[in-house]
Amino acid sequence: MLRLSKKMLFAIEAVLDIAYHAGSEPVQSREITRRQAIPRRYLEQALQQLVRENILSGVRGPKGGYRLARERRRISIGDIVRSVKKMETTDDPLRDDNGSDLGVKVVRPMWLELQADTMGRLDKIDIDSLCNSAQTVGIESEGRKNLDFTI
Repeated sequence: MLRLSKKMLFAIEAVLDIAYHAGSEPVQSREITRRQAIPRRYLEQALQQLVRENILSGVRGPKGGYRLARERRRISIGDIVRSVKKMETTDDPLRDDNGSDLGVKVVRPMWLELQADTMGRLDKIDIDSLCNSAQTVGIESEGRKNLDFTI
């Protein structure tokens, strides 16, 4: 079942933070924690799952951190949601074969259709458009202000 969990919300915020605040260096998890107030225990789990799903890439070392694994416009919110759903271990009641005829033959198919529609909409929202929204509402990018274009 599709529900917005803390892990899912934190993962979306973390990917958006990395995309929006990235400069020339990878974004460190402590910087994401500072900016987004995401508890570190949730954040590290989510970041590692996003690396496994090829949404982020991890950079090791003292100046290491995280970068997007592909262009902002090629990462959808649906990609992130699917990644986090793989982490969550709760049983999906929609996949349970037991239940009444009304539940199994009417309610669950309706719910699955709604879920598919929602995922379709989330697949159309990319990180690039959310970065543009952040810029439109006046959120300052720490990565951009640290870039130096002088020669």
